[in-house]
Amino acid sequence: MADENKLGRKITTLREAHHLTTQDLADRCGFEVETVERLEAGEVPASLAPLIKLTRALGVRLGTLMDDDEAFGPAYIDADQMAAVEQTRSLQTAKDAGDLSYFSLAAGRPSRHMDPFVITVTPTGEASHKLDSHEGEEWLYGMEGEIEIEYGNEVYVLGPGESIYYDSIVPHQVRAHSGQNAKFLACVYTPF
Repeated sequence: MADENKLGRKITTLREAHHLTTQDLADRCGFEVETVERLEAGEVPASLAPLIKLTRALGVRLGTLMDDDEAFGPAYIDADQMAAVEQTRSLQTAKDAGDLSYFSLAAGRPSRHMDPFVITVTPTGEASHKLDSHEGEEWLYGMEGEIEIEYGNEVYVLGPGESIYYDSIVPHQVRAHSGQNAKFLACVYTPF
């Protein structure tokens, strides 16, 4: 499918527009060059933390990498669109968090300062977990099932109707709880 590696093509296009080699971009992000090459090739999905490092290195907002177009005006998504949406490929590189699929609620809205998503988590059964961090803040609201948020040395369980708001610079991970699928709203703010 032509749209399968949309994110990788955007990273490549932005990197080339800045006249950067894959090594240059890797150095700016603190990645191995192989990581940039694999992201551009669509061989690995990217978690939010690496995407934020990429956006910083490329001088763009997170939404620039995630959006299909740059239409002006509000981003309105009706109930039928929510029900029929094709969710994006997982953005999570660490399989210990489970498979996370993201649906942007602001796709097409340019120059935004926050990114709202509906995220579905499918557990993988991993027992060990790697925490990640990035600049900004996150707000999560439980819709279905339960998720765990490991934040620093604490673990929080978020169920339907519950929310959590935290600074994402503190190492954290969001994952499925008790081997069940879950769905939640997330709003991610990343300063530019």
